[in-house]
Amino acid sequence: SESRNTPGHAGFAAMTGKTTAPKGHPAPKGHPAPKGHPASKGHPAPKEEPAPAAPAEHPSGEPPAAEHPSGEPPAAEHPPAPEHAPEHPPAAPGDEAAATPKAEGTPAHEEGPPAPPAEPHPPAAEPESEKPKAEPPSPPLSLAVEEVSENSVTLTWKSPEHTGSSALDGYVVEFCKNGSTDWTAANQEPFLSMRYTIRNLAAGEKLHIRVKAVNANGASVPATLEQPVVLREILQRPRIRMPRHLRQTYVRRVGNAVNLMIPYQGKPQPQVIWTKDDQPLDTKRVNIRNGEKDTIFFIREAQRNDSGKYQLTIRINGAEDKAILDIQVIEPPGPPQNLKLVDVWGFNVALEWSPPADNGNSEIKGYLVQKSDKKSGKWFTVLERCTRTSCTISDLIIGNTYSFRVFAENACGMSEKAAITSSPAHIQKTKTVYQPEKIRQRDMMEPPKFTQPLTDRTTTRGYSTHLICSVRGFPRPKIIWMKNQMEIREDPKYIAMIEQGICSLEIRKASPFDGGVYTCKAVNPLGEASVDCKLDVKGKV
Repeated sequence: SESRNTPGHAGFAAMTGKTTAPKGHPAPKGHPAPKGHPASKGHPAPKEEPAPAAPAEHPSGEPPAAEHPSGEPPAAEHPPAPEHAPEHPPAAPGDEAAATPKAEGTPAHEEGPPAPPAEPHPPAAEPESEKPKAEPPSPPLSLAVEEVSENSVTLTWKSPEHTGSSALDGYVVEFCKNGSTDWTAANQEPFLSMRYTIRNLAAGEKLHIRVKAVNANGASVPATLEQPVVLREILQRPRIRMPRHLRQTYVRRVGNAVNLMIPYQGKPQPQVIWTKDDQPLDTKRVNIRNGEKDTIFFIREAQRNDSGKYQLTIRINGAEDKAILDIQVIEPPGPPQNLKLVDVWGFNVALEWSPPADNGNSEIKGYLVQKSDKKSGKWFTVLERCTRTSCTISDLIIGNTYSFRVFAENACGMSEKAAITSSPAHIQKTKTVYQPEKIRQRDMMEPPKFTQPLTDRTTTRGYSTHLICSVRGFPRPKIIWMKNQMEIREDPKYIAMIEQGICSLEIRKASPFDGGVYTCKAVNPLGEASVDCKLDVKGKV
């Protein structure tokens, strides 16, 4: 048992190494004496004073230590207190409190070395029972394998439910081979991330893995994987060979079957996983058949809700390949909405409408506009692939009454129904008075004038030749051809022609006799004009 030290008990305690607690004052446990206390670290109590003083009490309520660290009596230079010191009765609690300042400032022995100056005492500590217990954290939660390759394993987990009485320092990952009990730490220092990859492992190994949470009070109970992890050797990495026509959006009509085969490669046999928008497939709508080298995607009757992005993943341990299959199931759109007759003027009608409420799961490419007159009742197309939601129809017949309708068109085709104008458009007759434009009369009279003269020519005997010139004038001039100032009349050797002001004279099979000066003369009531040229006919060489 332990007791509070009094001046009378100090010598006894120093000799025997034991103390006896006075009645009615049980000492608290577990609190060591603070440094700097006059009676601590084995120093004996001072000699008997003429008047006994109450023992100095620690502010925390703990007695000063009276026992030497080695349990032996103090040295000879510190004589023990008289033996009758224990007969002094213990001081009252009130006296102890009053004597405390004096005891701290009094040296332990008159002949001994002076005690160090008193240190300020810390505030009173709470009783031991109120201190939090030093507890390690609870084990990590949801330990799982995220990825496995031929030489690495990636793990994930969640933080422990309780971190203990101090903050979490991190996690330690350990592993051991199957059949062994030697656990090896994968990381040298604790880390706070809840994902870790163990690398540089040997292919074909079977490993048990566990994770511990660590704080200042120690490590938690480990969280261990239920099954060992097998590292398989990959002979051929997985690869999806997506057909070219499936690399873009695959479009099908509502009610048609979707039957697609997608080849892949990989050894050992890869795991094939299909998802739609990151969710498992609805097996009631989609049938999947996986073979050794391909996977078949089949929908018996496609519906619009089958549209979406399907993700194909093939996986061998941690190695994987992914591909996206984008399917769009379409149908004809609904009819346009709110078709109305905006205006009617002259031979023209203006129409306006809104896009259909249902586009058939495909972009609207345009609109088809038709008209029908009241007399025939037949529909005729006036506009195709109209990309706007308004149009103007022209060239209508005056006096007729017309109705109009509009179809919407997408990649699947025309809408089954059309929007029809609620009221017909009547093209009224308007009285118009024709007033011809007054044109100023122009004097077109002009005397003859040659715009292209005749040119001298040389020809060979026996060959035909042409003489050509051009003339203008109004009224149309009369053309006269002359040879050596003699008019050429109806002679079969000469053929004269005039067309659009172009005058020509053909001399057939010219001979030396045909050489000379030829003149073309143009005559009309306003005057005359003429041009000349010389023709030279040479003999054959």
